[in-house]
Amino acid sequence: MIVLTVQWLANIGEEDKVRDLFLNLAEASRKEPGCKLYLVHQHRDNRRRFFLYEQYEDDAALQAHRDSPHFQTYGMQHLPEVAKRIEGELYNQL
Repeated sequence: MIVLTVQWLANIGEEDKVRDLFLNLAEASRKEPGCKLYLVHQHRDNRRRFFLYEQYEDDAALQAHRDSPHFQTYGMQHLPEVAKRIEGELYNQL
């Protein structure tokens, strides 16, 4: 199992747009055959901060996610217009 954690920071005033983009991305991603879990979190005190926790069956499933039309649209095109990716890390589940 592959785990991906990602943190994003919304541009000032764009918190609602970022939230909506992530909700759309999460809904589509959860339908992918190799996606086991896709959770989006918004910080309780700093609404600009977002944390994603994703689980994929294997590297091929993660690559399929990255190649998907919804990821290309939401993650690669629209999100960078309204937010900045702070950090992303890959883990192997033990």
